[in-house]
Amino acid sequence: MPASAAEAKRSMGVPPVSLLFANEKNHGRDGHATKENEMSVAPTSPLPVLKPADYATDQDVRWCPGCGDYSILMQTKKVLAKLGVDRSKTVFISGIGCSSRFPYYLNTYGFHSIHGRAPTFATGLKLARPELNLWIATGDGDALSIGGNHFLHVIRRNLDVKILLFNNRIYGLTKGQYSPTSEHGKKTKSTPMGAPDYPIRPLSIAIAAGATFAARSIDVDVKHLEYVLERAAKHVGTAVVEIYQNCNIFNDGAFDYATDKTTKSDTTIYLEQGKPLVFGKNADKGIRLREMNPEIVDLASTAKDDLLVHNEQAQPAVPFLLSRMRQPDLPEPMGILRSVEKERYVSVVRAQNEDAVAKQGIGDIQQLLDGPETWTVA
Repeated sequence: MPASAAEAKRSMGVPPVSLLFANEKNHGRDGHATKENEMSVAPTSPLPVLKPADYATDQDVRWCPGCGDYSILMQTKKVLAKLGVDRSKTVFISGIGCSSRFPYYLNTYGFHSIHGRAPTFATGLKLARPELNLWIATGDGDALSIGGNHFLHVIRRNLDVKILLFNNRIYGLTKGQYSPTSEHGKKTKSTPMGAPDYPIRPLSIAIAAGATFAARSIDVDVKHLEYVLERAAKHVGTAVVEIYQNCNIFNDGAFDYATDKTTKSDTTIYLEQGKPLVFGKNADKGIRLREMNPEIVDLASTAKDDLLVHNEQAQPAVPFLLSRMRQPDLPEPMGILRSVEKERYVSVVRAQNEDAVAKQGIGDIQQLLDGPETWTVA
Protein backbone atom coordinates (compact mmCIF):
# COMPACT_ATOMS: atom_id res chain seq x y z
CA MET A 1 0.00 0.00 0.00
CA PRO A 2 1.42 3.48 -0.82
CA ALA A 3 2.68 5.36 2.22
CA SER A 4 0.20 8.19 1.75
CA ALA A 5 -2.71 5.76 1.74
CA ALA A 6 -1.39 4.04 4.87
CA GLU A 7 -1.10 7.40 6.62
CA ALA A 8 -4.64 8.23 5.58
CA LYS A 9 -5.91 4.99 7.07
CA ARG A 10 -4.12 5.68 10.36
CA SER A 11 -5.59 9.19 10.49
CA MET A 12 -9.06 7.71 9.95
CA GLY A 13 -8.63 5.43 12.94
CA VAL A 14 -7.88 2.16 11.13
CA PRO A 15 -5.48 0.05 13.26
CA PRO A 16 -2.04 -0.98 11.97
CA VAL A 17 -1.84 -4.06 9.80
CA SER A 18 -0.18 -6.01 12.61
CA LEU A 19 -3.53 -6.04 14.40
CA LEU A 20 -5.20 -7.59 11.37
CA PHE A 21 -3.10 -10.69 11.82
CA ALA A 22 -2.92 -10.53 15.61
CA ASN A 23 -3.09 -13.71 17.66
CA GLU A 24 -6.72 -14.80 17.80
CA LYS A 25 -6.54 -16.62 21.13
CA ASN A 26 -9.28 -14.37 22.50
CA HIS A 27 -11.72 -15.36 19.76
CA GLY A 28 -14.00 -18.35 19.50
CA ARG A 29 -14.88 -20.63 16.58
CA ASP A 30 -16.51 -17.93 14.46
CA GLY A 31 -14.19 -15.14 15.53
CA HIS A 32 -16.52 -13.75 18.22
CA ALA A 33 -14.80 -12.40 21.32
CA THR A 34 -14.80 -14.78 24.26
CA LYS A 35 -16.35 -13.73 27.57
CA GLU A 36 -12.88 -13.26 29.03
CA ASN A 37 -11.93 -10.93 26.21
CA GLU A 38 -15.21 -9.03 26.38
CA MET A 39 -14.70 -8.34 30.09
CA SER A 40 -11.24 -6.93 29.48
CA VAL A 41 -12.45 -4.30 27.01
CA ALA A 42 -12.82 -0.82 28.49
CA PRO A 43 -16.03 1.16 27.79
CA THR A 44 -15.81 3.20 24.61
CA SER A 45 -17.66 6.17 23.18
CA PRO A 46 -20.34 5.57 20.56
CA LEU A 47 -18.87 5.15 17.08
CA PRO A 48 -19.32 8.11 14.73
CA VAL A 49 -21.79 7.80 11.87
CA LEU A 50 -19.80 7.07 8.73
CA LYS A 51 -20.40 8.61 5.33
CA PRO A 52 -19.44 7.27 1.87
CA ALA A 53 -16.53 9.74 1.83
CA ASP A 54 -15.12 8.08 4.95
CA TYR A 55 -14.49 4.94 2.87
CA ALA A 56 -12.47 6.85 0.25
CA THR A 57 -8.68 7.09 0.21
CA ASP A 58 -6.32 9.82 -0.99
CA GLN A 59 -5.38 7.78 -4.07
CA ASP A 60 -6.11 9.14 -7.54
CA VAL A 61 -8.72 6.90 -9.17
CA ARG A 62 -7.02 5.68 -12.32
CA TRP A 63 -9.81 4.46 -14.52
CA CYS A 64 -10.62 5.92 -17.90
CA PRO A 65 -13.08 8.86 -17.79
CA GLY A 66 -16.58 7.47 -18.24
CA CYS A 67 -15.70 3.94 -17.09
CA GLY A 68 -18.50 2.05 -15.35
CA ASP A 69 -16.13 1.15 -12.51
CA TYR A 70 -16.66 4.61 -10.99
CA SER A 71 -20.32 3.86 -10.39
CA ILE A 72 -19.58 0.48 -8.82
CA LEU A 73 -17.07 2.10 -6.47
CA MET A 74 -19.53 4.82 -5.47
CA GLN A 75 -22.39 2.42 -4.78
CA THR A 76 -20.07 0.17 -2.77
CA LYS A 77 -19.04 3.10 -0.57
CA LYS A 78 -22.69 4.05 -0.09
CA VAL A 79 -23.58 0.54 1.06
CA LEU A 80 -20.61 0.28 3.42
CA ALA A 81 -21.58 3.59 5.00
CA LYS A 82 -25.28 2.74 5.18
CA LEU A 83 -24.54 -0.49 7.00
CA GLY A 84 -21.89 1.11 9.21
CA VAL A 85 -19.30 -1.46 8.15
CA ASP A 86 -16.22 -1.45 10.39
CA ARG A 87 -13.29 -0.44 8.19
CA SER A 88 -10.78 -2.01 10.55
CA LYS A 89 -12.42 -5.43 10.04
CA THR A 90 -13.05 -5.17 6.30
CA VAL A 91 -10.74 -6.42 3.54
CA PHE A 92 -11.05 -5.99 -0.23
CA ILE A 93 -9.06 -8.51 -2.25
CA SER A 94 -8.44 -8.36 -5.98
CA GLY A 95 -6.50 -10.10 -8.72
CA ILE A 96 -5.37 -8.43 -11.94
CA GLY A 97 -7.36 -6.16 -14.24
CA CYS A 98 -9.01 -2.75 -14.26
CA SER A 99 -11.44 -3.86 -11.55
CA SER A 100 -8.56 -5.02 -9.41
CA ARG A 101 -7.53 -1.48 -8.50
CA PHE A 102 -10.54 -1.47 -6.17
CA PRO A 103 -8.57 -2.03 -2.93
CA TYR A 104 -6.54 1.16 -3.52
CA TYR A 105 -9.68 3.28 -3.49
CA LEU A 106 -11.37 2.01 -0.32
CA ASN A 107 -10.30 3.05 3.17
CA THR A 108 -10.22 -0.52 4.46
CA TYR A 109 -7.57 -3.20 4.39
CA GLY A 110 -6.80 -4.69 1.02
CA PHE A 111 -4.76 -7.12 -1.05
CA HIS A 112 -3.92 -6.49 -4.70
CA SER A 113 -3.00 -10.11 -5.30
CA ILE A 114 -2.12 -12.17 -8.38
CA HIS A 115 -4.06 -13.03 -11.50
CA GLY A 116 -7.16 -15.10 -10.77
CA ARG A 117 -6.10 -15.99 -7.23
CA ALA A 118 -8.11 -13.55 -5.12
CA PRO A 119 -10.36 -16.43 -3.93
CA THR A 120 -7.34 -18.33 -2.58
CA PHE A 121 -6.15 -15.32 -0.60
CA ALA A 122 -9.69 -14.83 0.69
CA THR A 123 -9.97 -18.48 1.73
CA GLY A 124 -6.78 -18.39 3.78
CA LEU A 125 -7.64 -15.08 5.39
CA LYS A 126 -11.19 -16.12 6.27
CA LEU A 127 -9.99 -19.34 7.89
CA ALA A 128 -7.40 -17.44 9.94
CA ARG A 129 -9.64 -14.50 10.80
CA PRO A 130 -13.30 -15.53 10.39
CA GLU A 131 -14.62 -12.34 11.98
CA LEU A 132 -13.36 -10.24 9.06
CA ASN A 133 -15.72 -8.93 6.39
CA LEU A 134 -14.22 -10.02 3.04
CA TRP A 135 -14.94 -8.74 -0.47
CA ILE A 136 -13.43 -9.76 -3.80
CA ALA A 137 -13.29 -7.36 -6.76
CA THR A 138 -12.71 -9.21 -10.02
CA GLY A 139 -13.44 -9.09 -13.73
CA ASP A 140 -14.67 -11.47 -16.39
CA GLY A 141 -11.10 -12.30 -17.45
CA ASP A 142 -9.58 -12.51 -13.96
CA ALA A 143 -12.39 -14.63 -12.52
CA LEU A 144 -13.44 -16.79 -15.44
CA SER A 145 -10.25 -17.47 -17.39
CA ILE A 146 -7.06 -17.92 -15.37
CA GLY A 147 -9.08 -17.83 -12.14
CA GLY A 148 -11.93 -20.07 -13.25
CA ASN A 149 -11.15 -23.00 -10.96
CA HIS A 150 -10.65 -20.77 -7.91
CA PHE A 151 -13.91 -18.95 -8.66
CA LEU A 152 -15.73 -22.29 -8.78
CA HIS A 153 -14.35 -23.59 -5.49
CA VAL A 154 -14.84 -20.44 -3.41
CA ILE A 155 -18.52 -20.59 -4.42
CA ARG A 156 -19.12 -24.29 -3.78
CA ARG A 157 -17.46 -24.02 -0.36
CA ASN A 158 -19.74 -21.15 0.70
CA LEU A 159 -16.73 -19.48 2.25
CA ASP A 160 -18.56 -16.27 3.29
CA VAL A 161 -17.16 -13.63 0.95
CA LYS A 162 -18.81 -11.07 -1.33
CA ILE A 163 -17.69 -11.32 -4.98
CA LEU A 164 -18.16 -8.30 -7.25
CA LEU A 165 -17.69 -9.56 -10.81
CA PHE A 166 -17.26 -6.63 -13.23
CA ASN A 167 -18.38 -8.01 -16.59
CA ASN A 168 -17.46 -5.79 -19.56
CA ARG A 169 -17.07 -8.68 -22.03
CA ILE A 170 -13.53 -7.61 -22.95
CA TYR A 171 -9.95 -7.52 -21.65
CA GLY A 172 -9.65 -3.80 -20.93
CA LEU A 173 -6.33 -3.57 -19.09
CA THR A 174 -4.48 -5.36 -21.91
CA LYS A 175 -6.18 -3.19 -24.52
CA GLY A 176 -9.07 -5.00 -26.09
CA GLN A 177 -8.73 -8.77 -26.48
CA TYR A 178 -11.81 -10.98 -26.27
CA SER A 179 -12.69 -12.41 -22.88
CA PRO A 180 -14.56 -15.51 -21.62
CA THR A 181 -17.83 -13.54 -21.71
CA SER A 182 -17.37 -11.97 -25.17
CA GLU A 183 -20.13 -12.77 -27.64
CA HIS A 184 -19.65 -15.56 -30.16
CA GLY A 185 -18.26 -13.98 -33.30
CA LYS A 186 -16.99 -10.88 -31.49
CA LYS A 187 -14.22 -9.17 -33.48
CA THR A 188 -11.37 -7.92 -31.31
CA LYS A 189 -7.61 -7.44 -31.61
CA SER A 190 -7.12 -11.11 -30.75
CA THR A 191 -10.08 -12.37 -32.82
CA PRO A 192 -10.02 -10.32 -36.04
CA MET A 193 -12.24 -12.89 -37.76
CA GLY A 194 -14.61 -13.25 -34.84
CA ALA A 195 -14.44 -15.10 -31.52
CA PRO A 196 -14.84 -18.85 -32.11
CA ASP A 197 -15.78 -19.48 -28.46
CA TYR A 198 -19.24 -19.38 -26.96
CA PRO A 199 -19.45 -17.08 -23.94
CA ILE A 200 -19.45 -18.17 -20.32
CA ARG A 201 -22.46 -17.00 -18.36
CA PRO A 202 -21.08 -16.18 -14.92
CA LEU A 203 -24.26 -16.70 -12.92
CA SER A 204 -24.87 -20.05 -14.61
CA ILE A 205 -21.44 -21.15 -13.36
CA ALA A 206 -22.17 -19.76 -9.88
CA ILE A 207 -25.56 -21.43 -9.54
CA ALA A 208 -24.26 -24.73 -10.93
CA ALA A 209 -21.53 -24.58 -8.26
CA GLY A 210 -24.18 -24.22 -5.55
CA ALA A 211 -24.05 -20.46 -4.96
CA THR A 212 -26.13 -19.44 -1.95
CA PHE A 213 -26.50 -15.93 -3.39
CA ALA A 214 -26.43 -15.00 -7.07
CA ALA A 215 -27.49 -11.63 -8.45
CA ARG A 216 -27.05 -9.26 -11.37
CA SER A 217 -27.18 -5.50 -11.81
CA ILE A 218 -25.80 -2.87 -14.17
CA ASP A 219 -23.42 0.03 -13.57
CA VAL A 220 -25.70 2.90 -14.65
CA ASP A 221 -28.77 1.74 -12.71
CA VAL A 222 -27.37 3.14 -9.48
CA LYS A 223 -30.40 2.61 -7.25
CA HIS A 224 -30.77 -1.01 -8.27
CA LEU A 225 -27.03 -1.62 -7.98
CA GLU A 226 -27.02 -0.17 -4.47
CA TYR A 227 -29.94 -2.42 -3.50
CA VAL A 228 -28.25 -5.55 -4.86
CA LEU A 229 -24.93 -4.73 -3.16
CA GLU A 230 -26.72 -4.15 0.14
CA ARG A 231 -28.46 -7.51 -0.13
CA ALA A 232 -25.13 -9.17 -0.92
CA ALA A 233 -23.42 -7.45 2.02
CA LYS A 234 -26.07 -8.79 4.41
CA HIS A 235 -25.90 -12.34 3.07
CA VAL A 236 -24.21 -14.91 5.32
CA GLY A 237 -22.19 -17.00 2.90
CA THR A 238 -20.59 -16.44 -0.50
CA ALA A 239 -22.49 -13.85 -2.55
CA VAL A 240 -21.82 -13.49 -6.28
CA VAL A 241 -22.88 -10.25 -7.95
CA GLU A 242 -22.41 -9.97 -11.70
CA ILE A 243 -22.32 -6.31 -12.74
CA TYR A 244 -22.73 -5.33 -16.38
CA GLN A 245 -20.01 -2.69 -16.71
CA ASN A 246 -19.39 -0.61 -19.80
CA CYS A 247 -15.80 -0.33 -21.05
CA ASN A 248 -16.17 2.86 -23.05
CA ILE A 249 -12.71 2.52 -24.60
CA PHE A 250 -12.54 -1.07 -25.87
CA ASN A 251 -16.14 -2.30 -25.83
CA ASP A 252 -18.33 0.78 -25.67
CA GLY A 253 -22.05 0.16 -25.88
CA ALA A 254 -21.88 -3.56 -25.06
CA PHE A 255 -24.96 -3.18 -22.85
CA ASP A 256 -26.83 -0.43 -24.66
CA TYR A 257 -29.75 -2.78 -25.13
CA ALA A 258 -30.09 -2.98 -21.33
CA THR A 259 -29.63 0.74 -20.63
CA ASP A 260 -31.28 2.58 -23.53
CA LYS A 261 -34.63 3.98 -22.42
CA THR A 262 -36.27 2.94 -25.68
CA THR A 263 -35.26 -0.73 -25.40
CA LYS A 264 -34.49 -1.72 -21.81
CA SER A 265 -38.12 -2.38 -20.87
CA ASP A 266 -38.23 -5.14 -23.48
CA THR A 267 -34.68 -6.47 -23.09
CA THR A 268 -34.46 -6.77 -19.29
CA ILE A 269 -36.75 -8.06 -16.58
CA TYR A 270 -36.43 -6.94 -12.97
CA LEU A 271 -36.98 -9.72 -10.46
CA GLU A 272 -39.08 -9.17 -7.34
CA GLN A 273 -39.57 -11.82 -4.69
CA GLY A 274 -43.02 -13.40 -4.82
CA LYS A 275 -44.11 -11.56 -7.95
CA PRO A 276 -44.76 -12.90 -11.47
CA LEU A 277 -42.20 -12.18 -14.18
CA VAL A 278 -43.72 -9.27 -16.09
CA PHE A 279 -41.88 -6.88 -18.41
CA GLY A 280 -42.35 -4.59 -21.39
CA LYS A 281 -42.85 -0.84 -21.72
CA ASN A 282 -46.51 -1.26 -20.83
CA ALA A 283 -45.96 -4.29 -18.53
CA ASP A 284 -47.86 -6.27 -21.14
CA LYS A 285 -45.57 -9.29 -21.46
CA GLY A 286 -44.58 -12.09 -19.12
CA ILE A 287 -42.45 -15.22 -18.78
CA ARG A 288 -44.09 -18.61 -18.57
CA LEU A 289 -42.43 -22.01 -18.16
CA ARG A 290 -43.43 -24.62 -20.71
CA GLU A 291 -41.78 -28.01 -20.11
CA MET A 292 -39.01 -26.19 -18.18
CA ASN A 293 -38.39 -23.80 -21.07
CA PRO A 294 -39.03 -20.09 -20.42
CA GLU A 295 -41.17 -18.42 -23.09
CA ILE A 296 -42.55 -14.95 -23.66
CA VAL A 297 -46.34 -14.59 -23.54
CA ASP A 298 -48.70 -11.71 -24.22
CA LEU A 299 -50.70 -10.77 -21.13
CA ALA A 300 -53.64 -9.80 -23.31
CA SER A 301 -54.21 -13.49 -23.94
CA THR A 302 -52.47 -15.11 -20.94
CA ALA A 303 -53.52 -14.90 -17.29
CA LYS A 304 -50.93 -13.72 -14.77
CA ASP A 305 -51.60 -16.88 -12.78
CA ASP A 306 -49.87 -18.81 -15.58
CA LEU A 307 -46.66 -16.84 -15.27
CA LEU A 308 -43.49 -17.90 -13.47
CA VAL A 309 -43.48 -16.39 -9.97
CA HIS A 310 -40.05 -15.43 -8.72
CA ASN A 311 -38.77 -17.30 -5.67
CA GLU A 312 -35.24 -16.59 -4.45
CA GLN A 313 -35.32 -19.81 -2.41
CA ALA A 314 -36.28 -22.05 -5.34
CA GLN A 315 -34.29 -25.17 -6.15
CA PRO A 316 -31.26 -24.39 -8.36
CA ALA A 317 -32.96 -25.53 -11.58
CA VAL A 318 -35.19 -22.44 -11.80
CA PRO A 319 -32.57 -19.74 -11.08
CA PHE A 320 -30.26 -21.60 -13.46
CA LEU A 321 -32.90 -21.25 -16.19
CA LEU A 322 -33.14 -17.54 -15.40
CA SER A 323 -29.36 -17.21 -15.69
CA ARG A 324 -29.53 -18.65 -19.22
CA MET A 325 -32.05 -16.08 -20.48
CA ARG A 326 -30.35 -13.87 -23.06
CA GLN A 327 -31.13 -11.29 -25.66
CA PRO A 328 -32.41 -11.26 -28.35
CA ASP A 329 -34.54 -14.31 -27.55
CA LEU A 330 -35.51 -13.48 -23.97
CA PRO A 331 -35.20 -10.54 -21.57
CA GLU A 332 -32.19 -10.71 -19.25
CA PRO A 333 -33.01 -10.92 -15.51
CA MET A 334 -31.78 -8.22 -13.15
CA GLY A 335 -31.88 -8.63 -9.40
CA ILE A 336 -31.51 -11.51 -6.95
CA LEU A 337 -31.74 -14.82 -8.80
CA ARG A 338 -31.05 -16.94 -5.72
CA SER A 339 -30.63 -16.39 -1.97
CA VAL A 340 -30.57 -19.34 0.41
CA GLU A 341 -28.86 -20.36 3.63
CA LYS A 342 -26.23 -23.05 3.99
CA GLU A 343 -23.50 -23.86 6.50
CA ARG A 344 -20.31 -21.92 5.88
CA TYR A 345 -17.02 -23.58 5.00
CA VAL A 346 -15.17 -21.60 7.65
CA SER A 347 -17.48 -22.88 10.39
CA VAL A 348 -16.99 -26.51 9.36
CA VAL A 349 -13.19 -26.30 9.11
CA ARG A 350 -12.74 -24.44 12.36
CA ALA A 351 -15.02 -26.91 14.16
CA GLN A 352 -12.88 -29.76 12.84
CA ASN A 353 -9.73 -28.01 14.08
CA GLU A 354 -11.20 -27.43 17.52
CA ASP A 355 -12.34 -31.05 17.78
CA ALA A 356 -8.87 -32.26 16.79
CA VAL A 357 -7.22 -30.03 19.39
CA ALA A 358 -9.65 -31.23 22.06
CA LYS A 359 -8.81 -34.87 21.32
CA GLN A 360 -5.09 -34.69 20.51
CA GLY A 361 -3.84 -31.42 21.97
CA ILE A 362 -2.51 -28.36 20.22
CA GLY A 363 0.31 -30.21 18.47
CA ASP A 364 3.90 -29.30 17.67
CA ILE A 365 4.88 -28.43 14.11
CA GLN A 366 8.54 -29.26 14.71
CA GLN A 367 7.64 -32.64 16.17
CA LEU A 368 5.52 -33.29 13.10
CA LEU A 369 8.42 -32.41 10.79
CA ASP A 370 10.82 -34.60 12.80
CA GLY A 371 8.33 -37.45 13.20
CA PRO A 372 8.51 -41.06 12.00
CA GLU A 373 7.21 -40.31 8.48
CA THR A 374 10.69 -39.49 7.18
CA TRP A 375 13.33 -41.29 5.15
CA THR A 376 16.99 -40.87 4.23
CA VAL A 377 18.13 -40.56 0.64
CA ALA A 378 21.51 -42.24 0.11
